[in-house]
Amino acid sequence: MANEKQYPMTKEGKEKLEQELEYLKTVKRKEVVERIKIARGFGDLSENSEYDAAKDEQAFVESRIQMLENMIRNAVIIEEDKENPDVVSLGKSVTFIELPDGEEETYTIVGSAEADPFEGKISNDSPIAKSLLGRRVGDEVTVQTPGGEMLVKIVAVN
Repeated sequence: MANEKQYPMTKEGKEKLEQELEYLKTVKRKEVVERIKIARGFGDLSENSEYDAAKDEQAFVESRIQMLENMIRNAVIIEEDKENPDVVSLGKSVTFIELPDGEEETYTIVGSAEADPFEGKISNDSPIAKSLLGRRVGDEVTVQTPGGEMLVKIVAVN
């Protein structure tokens, strides 16, 4: 069997996935089965949009359960790098400014399973994170983005 993909994540990120998995298995699955039962009662299944929608939702829930189980099984917990507190690494927050006169931005670099840009969590596979990983406070870094290059200066790592 081929090596399965590993999913780097924080301990909190893994716990969040475990909570979602538990919810899907214990609550959502039952809700969807009940919707299917109700929709079956509406008669002819070939023209029953409620039944089709419930079956589609069931397929989504089951595939999400499988994906979460795989991610949790192959999770690699990110350990804090205490020896290099000013070096950008997985699990740390990095604050930078876009040069010459941009605003300060702060992101936490996490594994792709945890990424949520709206919460300030970016994937270690993103162009910004790839450019910043291994760099130190004070470093000026050129970041390749879909919109072109940008020059940033790292001002803090936590």
